[in-house]
Amino acid sequence: MFDWKKPTVQMLGRWQPWHKGHQELFKRCVKKTGQVMIQVRDVYQSSGGDGQDDNPFDWDLVCKNIQDGLASDGYERGVDYEIMLVPNIVNISYGRGVGYVFEEEVFDDSVSEISATKIRKKMREEGDL
Repeated sequence: MFDWKKPTVQMLGRWQPWHKGHQELFKRCVKKTGQVMIQVRDVYQSSGGDGQDDNPFDWDLVCKNIQDGLASDGYERGVDYEIMLVPNIVNISYGRGVGYVFEEEVFDDSVSEISATKIRKKMREEGDL
């Protein structure tokens, strides 16, 4: 069961849509503490900031895509991770180190070149969006 008091890794994003790159990031994150909070920015049909205007997936579909993707690798919502809707967060600020770390995960080209923009374009071309 997801433990709200246990140290947890946070993943914040639009997830428009959830893809293999996100899946690989999750796998690294869950290894750090055993559980992850996936925060979904509320950007459906609005701008997520500079260059982030294409947000066709609503909360329900984003959650389904995340759950389906993670289930394919054996992860379970409420056990390994939880999903939370959050406002359209565009800045994260902190005053001083108080027990958390900001980390960038670096992947090889096969993962880092995955683009949700390209995925959405292909979905439109194929009539899936």
